[in-house]
Amino acid sequence: MQQLYTKAGRELNGVPWQRYPRPQLVREDWLCLNGYWDFVFEGREQPIRVPFCPESLLSGVDRPPRPGTELRYRRVFTLPPSWRGRRILLHFGAVMRRTVVLVNGQEAARHENGYLPFTADVTGLLREGKNELTVLVVNDLDHRFPWGKQRLDRGGMWYTPCSGIWQTVWLEPVPETYVRRLSIRTGSDWAEIRAEGVSEGSVRFLGRDYPLEKGCVRLSVEEPILWCPERPYLYPFTLSAGDDRVESYFALRTLSTETVNGIPRLCLNGKPYFFHGLLDQGYWSDGLYTPASPTAYARDISTMKLLGFNTLRKHIKIEPEQFYYDCDRLGMIVFQDMVNNGDYVFLQDTGLPTLGLMGVNDQKRNRDPQTRENFYAAMDGTVDLLSNHPCICLWTIFNEGWGQFSADAAYYRLRARDPSRFIDSTSGWFHQTASDVDSLHIYFRKLKLGRENKPQLLSEFGGYSLPVPEHCFNPEKPYGYRKCKDRESFVRDLRALYEKQLLPLVSRGLCGAIYTQVSDVEDEINGLLSFDRAVEKLRPEEFADLAPRLQHALEL
Repeated sequence: MQQLYTKAGRELNGVPWQRYPRPQLVREDWLCLNGYWDFVFEGREQPIRVPFCPESLLSGVDRPPRPGTELRYRRVFTLPPSWRGRRILLHFGAVMRRTVVLVNGQEAARHENGYLPFTADVTGLLREGKNELTVLVVNDLDHRFPWGKQRLDRGGMWYTPCSGIWQTVWLEPVPETYVRRLSIRTGSDWAEIRAEGVSEGSVRFLGRDYPLEKGCVRLSVEEPILWCPERPYLYPFTLSAGDDRVESYFALRTLSTETVNGIPRLCLNGKPYFFHGLLDQGYWSDGLYTPASPTAYARDISTMKLLGFNTLRKHIKIEPEQFYYDCDRLGMIVFQDMVNNGDYVFLQDTGLPTLGLMGVNDQKRNRDPQTRENFYAAMDGTVDLLSNHPCICLWTIFNEGWGQFSADAAYYRLRARDPSRFIDSTSGWFHQTASDVDSLHIYFRKLKLGRENKPQLLSEFGGYSLPVPEHCFNPEKPYGYRKCKDRESFVRDLRALYEKQLLPLVSRGLCGAIYTQVSDVEDEINGLLSFDRAVEKLRPEEFADLAPRLQHALEL
């Protein structure tokens, strides 16, 4: 296997990821705990660079733990004197997977979901001067919990596991009464803001103060500017409650399904819109789950926009909030997947469905009650974490049957929690009844539409592979869905796929298409970028002209 660093990875120095990690609830004071920690596993002690997992190059460890191995992190910190008298919150962006946190030898928190953040109020555990923080983690890849695309015997579409701390660790001082969470709902000319943890205060918006009553305020916006990828306008505001002050933002946009010329269409801001997208796995050659710098997200987004794309399907992974903020401000729609749990069986979940052979009733699949409850809890947590981001326009519940159970029940549960977005209940196959779209995956056959009278979504297709010498993770065993011998044939075949197969489907009902994929990932060489992001296999002048043609075909 080649060791591939991104340019940012080679330039990394000092404390990584020193950017405020929660863009939609910003306070002035915080303390980043990223950087070198003491690290012990399998009897060896060495430093590790947080927030990079030990399997990654950027961690400085670059060695996978054996299954079930306990990882022990330790560091010492001292609070700024100005924080004295305030409550202190300890935040973890994400830790994979089963986690126990100790502060000065006393338990502060336990957590089991490797993709969602957690917080502990550690005020009562702190001392004057130096404090010791210890984090004990076991990534057992227990399939009762969300596990995504991690697999010990990685290869093909399965990737190297990511153990331990993989997002920012940070401290934050707050007053006794403080805003714990913001919940924002918007329409075409209004926004409703709810603040959990406080009941009174004010919101400053467009130069005026609006009172917060029972933790809620409704704002009307005159001459509203609606958010879309072509004009990603954000409205900032400041909320003050007692001694607490937070900054945030919202955007105005609407999502709806309308029948246009007898065809069901997905509409953005009341108009049919073609969701021209890419599958985004969120893996990096040197940091695995975590890029070397948060600026990497903006580079990927901007590069894909230059190619004409307006949508990323965030595939089986939840990113740090920086990614979603960059999509909000730069104008990139996100189709957000829930992270799968439950077991995967190749013949049942991939082999037979690829041939068109599959069952239609999913009531008896993934029957373990604890696994089901864990999936629901993770789905609820994902929506609570990300629902304020205007870039997210669609939730995907199940992908290709991985861990799927009772998809209709999951749809109605999610719909009750978020009535504003589109929902793709079963991306690929094992379709049931309740879904806002008819969602297909097609790799080895001619592209086609589904049979249901719903908006049509091609939620995965393509996957054309082009190896780039010196930029391949595993040049001896490349993986892709159609091999191209050189860049010229890659560009020619990709354009032909869009022009001859995809474009004719748009006028017949296709509302969006997600090509596989943004970048190569380990064995997979079907990206538009190499795994190290050093090589762009496709240039804007070779492809960007297709975007307006897709939108125009939808409007005919």
